Amino acid sequence: MKIKELVESKSEKIKELTSFIVNNEDGVNFLGDGKEIVHNDSVPLKHAFADQIYIRQMEMKKGGLVVGAIHKHLHVWFLLTGSLTIGHKNEVEDYIAPCYVISQPGAHRVIYANEDSIFVNIHKNPENITDIRELEKQIVSLNQEDYEEYIKNKK
Repeated sequence: MKIKELVESKSEKIKELTSFIVNNEDGVNFLGDGKEIVHNDSVPLKHAFADQIYIRQMEMKKGGLVVGAIHKHLHVWFLLTGSLTIGHKNEVEDYIAPCYVISQPGAHRVIYANEDSIFVNIHKNPENITDIRELEKQIVSLNQEDYEEYIKNKK
């Protein structure tokens, strides 16, 4: 199998998983409509700001699964505590805290918590925006089509 086919295959699997969650959304076991980022107590988020920096902390309980949005920009993430298995376009990897990763634009992750974990993303925030919903619009796309449109308009 060629690399391009493998990447397209993984992207399709993430899309299928996202569709499954959206189609089975019940407010308890599956959350999310695919149109907005889920904000609730099942995966608590904490937000912090420094000059031109946005810090987003996510706490995941053992057995939790998150399908993330597609990140538009190069950024770094840290696993502070716990153990995660993360699937993305190219592979599935296990991470054990403490560690950090430089994440490339276009990253779309499926995250499974092998144990209680704290996961932190660090994003640029050149306009010092503090409205979380507005920041999310700037740093992520909810689907591949929106991300491709963002890339096309960026040039």
